[in-house]
Amino acid sequence: MRFVSGLSTPDKRSLVNFDDKVLEVFRKHIQRLGSDAEAGGLLLGEVRGMHLNLVGATFPTVDDLRSRCSFERLPQGHAEISQKMWSDSRGTVRYLGEWHTHPEDLPTPSGIDRSEWKRLASGRKDKRPFPS
Repeated sequence: MRFVSGLSTPDKRSLVNFDDKVLEVFRKHIQRLGSDAEAGGLLLGEVRGMHLNLVGATFPTVDDLRSRCSFERLPQGHAEISQKMWSDSRGTVRYLGEWHTHPEDLPTPSGIDRSEWKRLASGRKDKRPFPS
């Protein structure tokens, strides 16, 4: 699997940068074997105008519900890490979203994924659109 350190919109107006620590969390949770469960967590970072700088990602805890084709993040562990990063950064590092794996080489968002995106986007104070 190939990892990139940044992505931009086609018009280059918005950029998402991934810190190496975030990419390492993703790498560690690739579902390589048929027995590997989905993994996920929070995406934490800074908003710089229209750009996002992802500097942290939580990883599955023992409390999260995981199977081959599903992941349910429970708050324990993730909330504490998020709060600590927010505090340590004096409020510049915050919750930006969530991530989870799929057992496919080219993942397709599920209906649950899409409905969760819409739900989260509808409550955004900055009115950033949800991905289509």
